[in-house]
Formats: sequence, C-alpha cells, structure tokens
Amino acid sequence: MIPVPTLATPRLRLRDWRDEDLPAFRALNLDREVRRYFPSLLTPYETDTFARSIREFLSENGWGLWAVEVVGGAPFIGFVGLGRPSFAPFTECVEVGWRLSREAWGQGYATEAARAAVAFGFTSLGLQEIVAFTVPANRQSRRVMEKLGMTHDEAGDFLHPRVAEGHALRPHVLYRLSFEAWGLARMTPSVIAQPAPVVGAR
Repeated sequence: MIPVPTLATPRLRLRDWRDEDLPAFRALNLDREVRRYFPSLLTPYETDTFARSIREFLSENGWGLWAVEVVGGAPFIGFVGLGRPSFAPFTECVEVGWRLSREAWGQGYATEAARAAVAFGFTSLGLQEIVAFTVPANRQSRRVMEKLGMTHDEAGDFLHPRVAEGHALRPHVLYRLSFEAWGLARMTPSVIAQPAPVVGAR
C-alpha cells in the first residue's frame, strides 16, 4: 500500500476516499444530468464496485482519481484525477478525468482540481503527456480541457469500444497536453497568478 497524497488548491482538497463518501457518490451516479454523456446510470452496486476499484488503484499507485471536497464546505462533490485507460488505443497513456455532482457545477471546481492533478502528473510522476476524451457534444468537459491547455487531436478521435456499436455516444474526441506545452502555458500571467497545488500525505 502506497500513501495517497492530498492535493490542496485555494478552494478544494483532493484526497483519499472515505467510506462516508459512498452515499453521495451513489446519488451522483444516479443523476441523469451527471450521467448525460454516459450510456446509462450506475446502480448503487455498480457505484460501490467502481469506488472499490478507484480506491485499490490509489493504494497501489499513490495516485489516481481523488475524492474532492470543498474547503469549509461540502465534504464530497465527486472525483478528479488521473487514470490509465484500460482499452485500446490509449492503454499506454494517462488521462485526466472528473465527475462532479450537479450542485458543484458552474463554479470552476473541475478546472481548479484538474489543474492540480495535471501538475502532479507532470511534476511528481514525470509524465510526458496527459490525454482526455469525451463525446463531441459534451461542451462543458471540452471547455475544461481547453482551459487546461489541451488541444483537440482530430486524428485521434475514436469510437469507444465499451459503447455499443451504433450508439450515439460511441464517437469520442481526443485532447492532448504535452509536458512542454504545459510548461509554456504556465509562463503566461493568467496561469502564474494561480497558486500551485500543495501536496501532502494523507
């Protein structure tokens, strides 16, 4: 078991999961708006299985999909972090991803937390590239990717192998961010003004 670091931003804490996070996580995955760009809702059992796999990955690697809490506010609003896609053609890549409760939308939390996760990936893990993907219609997530400095790799767009053939949500767009591009982006005044995430043990 590897200690899971906590990432702190001005408004958020990205931390290891707790058992008391599960009820809110189950509700999140039963929200049709949150799951709008997924083929289906998740049952409580499916959510618990998913959460268990997230926690196992974190304990085995010391990084992954962190639970997110608002400092001085909601104790759990979803997850943000890094993962290894388990399907072709991105099995050798690391992706940044997020899923937040509807109550947490529209406040910049996804971007703030994802920036911390990306910074951890490049500085602590030594990654050379981080990817992200979603369905073309998911403009909210695509805006977050663009705010992170990611660029759309049209040649890399793909049909998700875990979505049924012919399903409207099968086509996905691919975004990429290299270590070099991330470093250059941090040289701009708008990014420099943002505090870097504070990393600590759990």
